[in-house]
Amino acid sequence: MDITRRAALLTSAAIASSVAFPGRSVFAQETPRKGGVFTVHYGAEQRQLNPSLQASTGVYIIGGKIQEQLVDLDAAGNPVGVLATSWEAAPDGKTITFKLRDGVKWHDGRPFTSADVQFTAMEMWKKILNYGTTLQLFLTAVDTPDPLTAVFRYERPMPLGLLLRALPDLGYISPRHLYEGKGDIRQNPVNLAPVGTGPFKFVAYERGQHVIADRNPDYWRPNAPYLDRIVWRVVTDRSAAAAQMEAGQIHYSPFSGLTISDAARLGKDKRFIVTTKGNEGNARTNTIEFNFRRKELADIRVRRAIAHALDIPFFIENFLGDYAKRGTGPVPSVSTDFYPADNGPQYPFDKKLAAKLLDEAGFKAGAGGTRFSLRLHPAPWGEDITLFATFIQQSLAEIGIKVEIVRTDGGGFLKQVYNDWDFDLATGWHQYRNDPAVSTTVWYRSGQPKGAPWTNQWDWTNPQMDKIIDDAATEIDVAKRKALYGDFVRRANTELPIWTPIEQIFLTAITAKARNHSNTPRWGSSSWHDLWLAE
Repeated sequence: MDITRRAALLTSAAIASSVAFPGRSVFAQETPRKGGVFTVHYGAEQRQLNPSLQASTGVYIIGGKIQEQLVDLDAAGNPVGVLATSWEAAPDGKTITFKLRDGVKWHDGRPFTSADVQFTAMEMWKKILNYGTTLQLFLTAVDTPDPLTAVFRYERPMPLGLLLRALPDLGYISPRHLYEGKGDIRQNPVNLAPVGTGPFKFVAYERGQHVIADRNPDYWRPNAPYLDRIVWRVVTDRSAAAAQMEAGQIHYSPFSGLTISDAARLGKDKRFIVTTKGNEGNARTNTIEFNFRRKELADIRVRRAIAHALDIPFFIENFLGDYAKRGTGPVPSVSTDFYPADNGPQYPFDKKLAAKLLDEAGFKAGAGGTRFSLRLHPAPWGEDITLFATFIQQSLAEIGIKVEIVRTDGGGFLKQVYNDWDFDLATGWHQYRNDPAVSTTVWYRSGQPKGAPWTNQWDWTNPQMDKIIDDAATEIDVAKRKALYGDFVRRANTELPIWTPIEQIFLTAITAKARNHSNTPRWGSSSWHDLWLAE
C-alpha cells in the first residue's frame, strides 16, 4: 500500500482536541446587533440555487436563505412551522391539511398563497426534486379551498411523522407565477436568480466568483434578519479558503469544506469555532456507486470483491479520525428510530477473497496482472472524498483492477454521473435526513427521473426492493415501518448497488464573532434569520 500514515495533525486525537464541545452555550445574554456582511465559503458550485428542484446542502446553503419551506426543525429537532402554521392528518393517513401563514409576500411583492404550494408540490417535488419524486410518489393532488389552506391527498397513506421529518429539506416553495407556463422548469432562469419569501433577497450570481443576497426589509418575522448582506465566495481550493478565514475574508466554511489539517489548526485558534454542532440532521456516509451498464460491475461477485479489497478501518484510522467510523449500511447508526439490529452481510478487508471472487466471475489477471480498467468519478465536496478516491485506486490496483480517476467540478460531476451516466464508479456522500424515506431509499428505488442527483441512476432494478420501499413509506404503524427498513438494509447490503462503508458527521468552521449559529440540527441549510455578528 502506497498510502502512508498522515502527519500528527490528521490523527484522531489532534482532530478531536481541536473541535469545540458540541454542547457549549455562550453569548446568551448579548443584545443582537443589526448590520454587517457575513461571508461564506462556497466550495463547489452546482449550477442550481432552487431547493424546490434540487435537494442538496450545496443548494440549501444559498437557496435556504432566500426561499422558505413549510416546516423546519427547532433547536430540539422537532418540526416547527415556517410557511405553514399548523397541520393535521386524517385517520387513514391519506389526507394532510396545512394552514398557511398570512401576510407573507414573495420578494417581487406578490402574495404567497396555497396556489404556490399546490404548483410546487405537483410540478416540482413530485416530478423533479431528486428526493421528492420517491417521497411524493403517491401524492395525487393538492387542493386549495382558500388561499391559506393546502390539502395534500394521497393514494396510499402518508405517515405524518415522515412528512414532517422530510419537509425541512423537501418542502421548499417556489413562486407559481414565475414558473407556470414559462417552459421547462429545469431551464427557468429563476433557478439561478431565485425569488423567495425568506429573510434575504437575491442580488447577483457571478459564476466562479460569488453569490450575493441582501436583507429583505419586508420579511414576515419581526426585526429579522439582523445581517445586511450574505456573500457566498466561490473558493474551490480548500487551503486557500482556510487562509481567507485567517485573513478575515471568510467567516464560515460549512460541511467539512476545509482540509482536515486546516480544520484542526483553526480549532485551536480562539478567533474560530470548529464544531460538529448544527450538523446533527445531516449525518453522512461515504459511498461507492456502481454503474450496472458495465458488465463487470453488473456481476455481484465483482462488487463484493471491490468491497473486500478496501481496508476501511485503516483508512479511517489514518485519514479521518474520531469523527468517522465503519459504516454498516444505508441507515447509519445515528438513526435511533430506524437503525436495525441486523444489518445483513458486511465486507471485511480480505484481498485473497477479493481475488478469488474476481477469478470466479471470469476476470482473470492478464498481462501485467490487470484484469480490467474502470473510471472513478469522485464528487468535489470534501477532502475525505478526494483521499478515498485515491485509496480506492491504489487498493483496487492490488487485485488487478486499474482505476482512472476523473475529476470535475460540482456541476460536471452531477451531469456525468446522474444525467449522462458516463461513469463506472462514483464516490461521494449520502446524507441521511432523519428518516430513510427522505433521502436514502431513493438511491435504491427504480424509476427515478433521469438527471435527478443522488438517486438510483445505476441501471439497477429490484422489484422486491421497490415494494419494500413503497410499503415502508406508506406504513403508519411505527414498529412495522422499522421492520420494513431492517429488511431494506439487509437487501441493500446483500445486492450492493451502492456501498456505504464509512459514517461521518460534518465539521463547521466559523468565526467566533458569529452569534446564533449552529443552533438547529440543520443550521447550515437553515434561513439564518437570527444570525448576527458581534463587533
